[in-house]
Amino acid sequence: MIDTTELVKEIQEMREDGFLSDALVRFAARTLKEGDERFDWVGAYLFNEKDAELWLHNYLGPRTEVAKIKVGEGVAGMAAAEKENRYVPHVDEMSDYEAPGPNTASELAVVIRAGEDLFGVLDLASMEPEAFAPEDEKAISLVADKLAEQFMAERR
Repeated sequence: MIDTTELVKEIQEMREDGFLSDALVRFAARTLKEGDERFDWVGAYLFNEKDAELWLHNYLGPRTEVAKIKVGEGVAGMAAAEKENRYVPHVDEMSDYEAPGPNTASELAVVIRAGEDLFGVLDLASMEPEAFAPEDEKAISLVADKLAEQFMAERR
């Protein structure tokens, strides 16, 4: 697993240097993808409140056909609807599953939120079933929380 403590520190340094959320989200997605070989696809979907959708902001990995996700649909959409992280160790057991990347076997969606304010979802997919452990979710949540701080600051 990637050392997200270091990643969070780097994101904070970027914030202090004046980088905005767009750059921070890109940096986080790239660092997560490059930091662990289990992560075959890493993307950030940002919340569009008007349309109640998640819009693909940035991703690394194979091309995806999933640019918009209705809140409440799919793994990331359910995470957004519930404002809680979702882990699916065997995506083939889900009906109507729409994979972010080809050959996805497991998926972890970590919400980017501050309190009740939803900003988006960090979505990670792996070609390995049961690829993610509870400590992965916890570590990636630290990154999502740091990104949420920036979104909140920009909202003010």
